[in-house]
Amino acid sequence: MITVASLIFSITMLSLQLASSQFGPRVLGNFMRDRSNQVVLGTFISTFLYCLFVLRAVRGMEGDSFVPHLAVGFAVVLAAASVAVLIYFIHHIATAIRVETLLERLTGEANAAVDRLFPEPLGHGPRQDADETGEPGLPEDFDEGGRRIGADSSGYVQNVGIEVMMRIAAEQDLVLRIDAPPGRFITDGACGITAYPRDHVSDEVVEELRGTVVIGRDRTPHQDLDFAIRRLVELAQRSLSPGINDPTTALYCIDRLGEVLGRLAGRDIPSPFRLDKDGRLRVITEVLVPEDEACRAFAAIARYGISDADVVTRIVDTLSALEPRFPPDARAVIAELRDQVLHAAQGPEVHAFDRRIL
Repeated sequence: MITVASLIFSITMLSLQLASSQFGPRVLGNFMRDRSNQVVLGTFISTFLYCLFVLRAVRGMEGDSFVPHLAVGFAVVLAAASVAVLIYFIHHIATAIRVETLLERLTGEANAAVDRLFPEPLGHGPRQDADETGEPGLPEDFDEGGRRIGADSSGYVQNVGIEVMMRIAAEQDLVLRIDAPPGRFITDGACGITAYPRDHVSDEVVEELRGTVVIGRDRTPHQDLDFAIRRLVELAQRSLSPGINDPTTALYCIDRLGEVLGRLAGRDIPSPFRLDKDGRLRVITEVLVPEDEACRAFAAIARYGISDADVVTRIVDTLSALEPRFPPDARAVIAELRDQVLHAAQGPEVHAFDRRIL
C-alpha cells in the first residue's frame, strides 16, 4: 500500500509539473483542491496505517499466537477498495489534465464569481439630486479630514466585507472609501481604507475595519472577477507562445471568454456609492466596468495572436456576438475594439490566403 501510495504521489507531482508548464502556475490551485485526488491519497494512506496497526496486534510466538481475523478481513476489503480507487485515479488524472476539462472548471469559477458579485446591486445608487460629479454628498475635505487605515500585512486583498463596513459606518456615522479593492496588492502599512471624519475613528474602530479585509499571498476568484478572467487570458497567451504553439487552445479560451463576458454583460453593475436606508453615503468602492474588462481580455489575446487569421476571426466573431448583449452606451467600445483588431490583422505582411479569410 505504501508503495502504491508513493506511486500516486509521484503521478500527482508529475501532473502538477505538466500543468504548470503547459497551462501556467495560476491553475495549480485547481489541481491541488481537487477532491478526487485528496480522496485517493487519503484512501491509500489510511489503508496503510490501518494495516500497520493490525500487524502490531498479530502475535506469532510458539504457544501464544493471536490473529485478529475480523480486522485482517477488513484490511483485505480495504485493499480491494484501494485497487478500485487506483483504477479510478488513473482515469481521473488523465481527464483532469485535458485542456477542455481545465477550461470548463475555470469558466465555471468565473461564472460563479459573476453570479456572486453581480446578482443585483449591492446597495442603493446615487440619489436623484446627486451633483454632476456623481458623488452624492461627498465631503469636500474628505482626503484632508479622513483617517487613513493601513494594512497590517502585505499581500493581495482577497475579500472585503462590504455589509460589515456598512454597519460600522452607520453605527459610527462614517464615510468609508475602499482604497484597496479585491485583487489589489497592498504592502504593510499602505492605506487600504479611508474613514471620514477622523475624530469619529477610534483605535477600536480601526481594528474592526481592518478585520473586514482579508489579505493573502495570492489572488482568488471569490471577489476578484478580473483574476478569474485573467486565468483564461493567460492560458490563451501561453498557447500562442512559440514554445507551445497551440492556437486551437486559444480558440477554446476565446469561446469561454465570450461565455463569461456575455453573462457579465447582462448584469446590473452596482453603484460605487453605497447609501444606507436613510439615503446617506456610507461606503465608496471601485466597480468593474464590463466593456473595459472585455477590451482588456481580448486585446491581451490579440496582442499575441494578431498574425493568426483563425485567432483574429474568432475574436472578431465573439466581439460581434457580444456587442448586442451590452448596454447601448457600451456597444461603441466593443465595436471599436473589433474594428481595431481586424484592421491591425490586415497589415502589408499578411499572407494572401489569410487576407481572404479576414
